Amino acid sequence: MLPRPQAANLRPHLRAPREGGRFWRGSGSNVQRSAAVQASGVGAASSRRSSDRERCCQGMALDGAPRRVGVVGYGRLGQSLVSHLLTKGPELGLELVFVWNRDPARMAGSVPPSLQLQNLAAVGERHPDLVVEVAHPKIIHESGAQILRYANLLVGSPSALADPATEQQLLEASRRWDHAVFVARGALWGTEDIARLDAAGGLQSLRVTMATHPDGFRLEGALAAAHSTGPRTVLYEGPVRGLCPFAPRNSNTMAAAALAAPSLGFDRVIGVLVADLSLTDTHVVDVELSGPPGPTGRSFAVHTHRENPAEPGAVTGSATVTAFWRSLLGCCQLPSRPGIHLC
Repeated sequence: MLPRPQAANLRPHLRAPREGGRFWRGSGSNVQRSAAVQASGVGAASSRRSSDRERCCQGMALDGAPRRVGVVGYGRLGQSLVSHLLTKGPELGLELVFVWNRDPARMAGSVPPSLQLQNLAAVGERHPDLVVEVAHPKIIHESGAQILRYANLLVGSPSALADPATEQQLLEASRRWDHAVFVARGALWGTEDIARLDAAGGLQSLRVTMATHPDGFRLEGALAAAHSTGPRTVLYEGPVRGLCPFAPRNSNTMAAAALAAPSLGFDRVIGVLVADLSLTDTHVVDVELSGPPGPTGRSFAVHTHRENPAEPGAVTGSATVTAFWRSLLGCCQLPSRPGIHLC
């Protein structure tokens, strides 16, 4: 077993040494369930709490002025956020000040020309309070630290933080410019519970399995050559740090888990990526965790099972889009303090 870090402050030099994962091409088996929690929708009680949170956001603007928000990325998730900010933002004290996309043509006809930012290096000219990244980990690698010079940053691609140099750059820029790095929890269920258990020293293992149809994956490098050999194929099983570079858009839930459990981190949280031909319109995320053995020798254990409806071939499930909007609103309620914070 890898040594347990002595502190849980997300600093790369306190992480355990990297251990290689395994790429699989054979068929896998269903994960045995010790408990299951279905989470495929939002109930009426949850909707009321969400409405309360939206109303709370109105009181968080500085000096009564709207919080100025910029969006980086205009794929499905970015389009949804821009729509929400244009329609709901004003009544919540939020003002959309720019939208940037690697292909500007994608914004034509749907984003007002005055809001289109042509050069990401000019982000400071729009004077944002919060910049929301929903593009690709490369944006965080290349521009995350620069964005923090001007605004708080909400990271929608936490797989970027699997790179120790990127994480360190963000932390240093966050401290230098006194801005916060927020990380959206995305599809990770039970984030607060994982973080609390980890902070109390009661987390010994954490395993996150994501399964979907092969068309829902956007794989790179060595993993791009992996093919399904049966109805259910395990493509990768190993430390999350080893998976993120090869599945940057399909490992964000696992990356969020690694950030929620810094005592384990990217090197000891285990990620499993599964291609399942039966999941044509669903993303399934299983989170399994355990604590150290108790007085009787038995260990505390939790297993959640989340089924997220998704359009065929989509990278992002429908419930994740809603969860990200809630994360954006959550940033409005949190203080701007240096460091990396899940929301």
